[in-house]
Parts: sequence; structure tokens; C-alpha cells
Amino acid sequence: MTSGAGHQSWDPCAVPGLAPPPPAGRSGHSPGVADLGLHPAPDTSAAEWISDLSFDELVTFGPAGFEAYARLRFIPDPRREGQSEADVVLPADHPSELDQSRRALDQLARHTETADQCYFCIWDGYGLDLVAGPAGRAVLHLPHRSYALMEGPLEALETWEADLGREGPLVPPALVWPADHSWCFVSDVDPHWAGIGASTAAIGQLLADPTLDIVAANPRDPQPYYY
Repeated sequence: MTSGAGHQSWDPCAVPGLAPPPPAGRSGHSPGVADLGLHPAPDTSAAEWISDLSFDELVTFGPAGFEAYARLRFIPDPRREGQSEADVVLPADHPSELDQSRRALDQLARHTETADQCYFCIWDGYGLDLVAGPAGRAVLHLPHRSYALMEGPLEALETWEADLGREGPLVPPALVWPADHSWCFVSDVDPHWAGIGASTAAIGQLLADPTLDIVAANPRDPQPYYY
């Protein structure tokens, strides 16, 4: 939903307030990483489980095989075929995509054993100067998308703007998942919604949250889109 025109290459370590990758331990992750906030991943090994996704999977619901799926609707679904997103009138206090994502991910934090070790993909088309850099930087090149791979505790989303050197509104991560792969959150530029794959219990908790516009979804079914 956000234009990616005019983006530039970026060295993650050059962003104010963004820590360099910590020294890797046996698992490629140092003890106490939850205290270090958001930082570039040392390599792309944590993203191997999404490396074979089709483009459609990559930008909608992520990997197959979760017990349940849902859509977090940032704005209401279109009411008619061919409707433009520009036709949607939202109230002044409508929460941002990032705020809605934070709320959903806060619920999902209760359904993983590794909320202190999560991974965040930032699409290079967001115009945030957040992808590329020196050889060896953790950059994923997947079908029609390239991402900077970051890591840190899930609560790093609370300081997302500051960690990425921005003061104003910022888009959500394109993908988020915990190290134990208990769920996957996908927010691409094209849909007006984020796709979520998780356990039945996790999706049930999201559906029960009155502050979120969440609907159950089947990734095999056609999904609504604006034009």
C-alpha cells in the first residue's frame, strides 16, 4: 500500500541508532541479544525456510502448513469489483498499518517460545534506504522482492521508527517470524491487508480481539484486492 519509488541502497550499520550484528555464537546468535534491540542479521540462514516460496506465497500468507490463517485488514475490503483504494474514506483516528501490526504481533508474542529472537524483512521498494550494502550483508533476493534481514526481540517494533532512523510514520516489516517458526506475519506493498499463518489458538485469539479487523482466511481461495 506504500509506494517504493525512488529508493536508494543502504548500509544498515550507517543508520543512526541501529546496532551492528552481535558476534555470533554456536547458533549464530549471541546471548543477551534481546537487550540489543533491532540489528542486521549476520547472514540469511534464518530465512532459508522462506527461500523457496512462490511470489504469491511470499506476498500473501507465507509458508504453507500452519493450522490456520487470517487476514489483518488495514482498511476495509473493497465493496465492489474494480474499486480503487483512493475511494476509501477513513476516519481521522484510523490506526496506521504499523500500529495495527504492532497490536497483532503483540498477540502473536504469546504464541511463541522465542519472542526474544525474531526476524524482520524490510522490502527494498519502501523508499527507506534500507537494503543492499557491502558484500556479505544479510540481504534476501527472492522472486521480485529483495529484503534487508534484521533480527531482534519482537518488542523492537515498539521503537521501529527510531531504530530505523525515522521520526514519522513507517510501514510495517514485510515479513516477521520467530526463531521457532510458530507463526509468520506478511505485509506486502500490494494487498490492503497482512496475511498471518499460525496455530489455531493464535488465530483464534486474533479473531477475538475487538481492536483488530481480523478475518479468517484460506490461502487457497481468491483474496480481495483494490485496483
